Amino acid sequence: MRVRGNDYRALRPPSGDWAPTLRVSVIIPAYGGQDKLDLVLEALRRQTYPAALTEVIVVDNGSSPPLEVPSWVKPVHCPQPGRATARNAGLAVASGDVIHWLDSDVLLLPGALEAHMRWHHAAPYLSVTSMIRFTSAPVPAELPDDLEAAFEPAEPHGWIVDLLERTDGLVGGTQRPFSLHVGGATSVNAALVAAAGPMDEELILGQDTEMGYRLAQAGAVFVPATDARAYHLGPTMRMRDKAPIDRVSHAFVADRIPTYRWLRSHPTRQWKVPYVAAVVPAGSYEETRATVDALLAGTIADVSVMLVGPWDSLEQERRAPLRDPRLDLVLLRGHYAHDGRVRLVEEAAHDPAVPYVLRLPAGWVPGADTVARLLDLAGDEGYGLVNVLLSEDPQVSARLEQASAFARAAIVARPGEPLDDAVDEVSGVGWADGESYGFGREPRQTPGRRSAYRARLEAQREAAKHAAEIAKLTAEIARLRGQVDKWRTEASSWRRASVELRREVGALRRQLGTLRRRSWRKVASSIKQVVKNRLP
Repeated sequence: MRVRGNDYRALRPPSGDWAPTLRVSVIIPAYGGQDKLDLVLEALRRQTYPAALTEVIVVDNGSSPPLEVPSWVKPVHCPQPGRATARNAGLAVASGDVIHWLDSDVLLLPGALEAHMRWHHAAPYLSVTSMIRFTSAPVPAELPDDLEAAFEPAEPHGWIVDLLERTDGLVGGTQRPFSLHVGGATSVNAALVAAAGPMDEELILGQDTEMGYRLAQAGAVFVPATDARAYHLGPTMRMRDKAPIDRVSHAFVADRIPTYRWLRSHPTRQWKVPYVAAVVPAGSYEETRATVDALLAGTIADVSVMLVGPWDSLEQERRAPLRDPRLDLVLLRGHYAHDGRVRLVEEAAHDPAVPYVLRLPAGWVPGADTVARLLDLAGDEGYGLVNVLLSEDPQVSARLEQASAFARAAIVARPGEPLDDAVDEVSGVGWADGESYGFGREPRQTPGRRSAYRARLEAQREAAKHAAEIAKLTAEIARLRGQVDKWRTEASSWRRASVELRREVGALRRQLGTLRRRSWRKVASSIKQVVKNRLP
């Protein structure tokens, strides 16, 4: 079964009675906390997944006194501090088809491991995460028979709950499903881990997210296993200190996770992992330079260029350089050898952590916004590949490839199936007209880096100006709304006063009518009396 994007709902994990075949290695890094570790191991011993297919590895990360584990647990000693280091030490001896990261203070409910493994039997490219709840109950001396009765009430992992609610369970509305990869209780196919590489031991915090990103680049689908539940003994560090944790982790992961665009606001900085790697085969000096310089001067500054050519064949000294048949290569090497954003390579082997690869023939010059517009097209439509037709000859084209889509396609492609066809199924393939997206043949169409930088600064100033105007108008609207509310209140008061006045006028009219009738009666009586007196 092929999953499109991160829509794991297409998969059908085995249900009911089944015969599992995959082995799982549960890796637990631990530093001290023998009492909690004993409970964690006891909870693992109660799992419904077959013990014969389960390998449990405890990595003692320099505890004093050393941790004690039962005979069915594989112990590993890792004196070098750091959770990433400890996990990598456990990973080095793991033999399972699936790697299950587990913290030394997380208790799995009896069916949790089986719930993970049912998913892994459905597809070989999954990362599955348990639903963890945080309990404040005292740590018991022995593991209770009923974990829910013993540890409830407990708090859910609020950040994960919010993520799943915002993204319809990770099947839509996010380009970063790898955020689900948390080390407390997450399992990953071992082949994916091998493709992504071990945890980054240079990171102080954020190792789980950074590895989740590399797993996504390797083709992973991320699954929230709602039927795999666990209890964390006490609050997590992130729940206690979110702001300082973000401050530390963001300083490091910005260099390694290009999709965190908001952390890369500087217009000209270079990063360890660029957002786009452009591949340009070396051609003539003038044409190649026009293409490379245009890429470096575009509004997407987070771009590196791989200039492909037979650089190793060039000799250092030549007696007749002007008659050298490889003079163009010599000139290109001399022009770009010391540019930090350009690499001279023999083959276009790029870093799999780079999200996008743009393949472009020399001589075709992108406009200032061309790469940005292609990225928007790929992101908005969910394309794993955008083919750009540059001329009437269909062989002359550029390609924007999403590395994660191609990695997934490579996993699921059938023998002999073109990789582009598999990409079309797991992500989608789009087409674009080069002229419409700003490609040309003349270098003059491309602004220099200074003008592009000035354009970005001007755009930022305009954006700030518009934001200030919007804020001013918003405040004015709020003021006018207040005036309208005030006028409505006054109008209501006036209406009530008008009603009261009308009532008073009506009462006065009635009184006046009464008085008039009484006065006329008296006058009539007097007239009658006068007439009566004067009659004989």
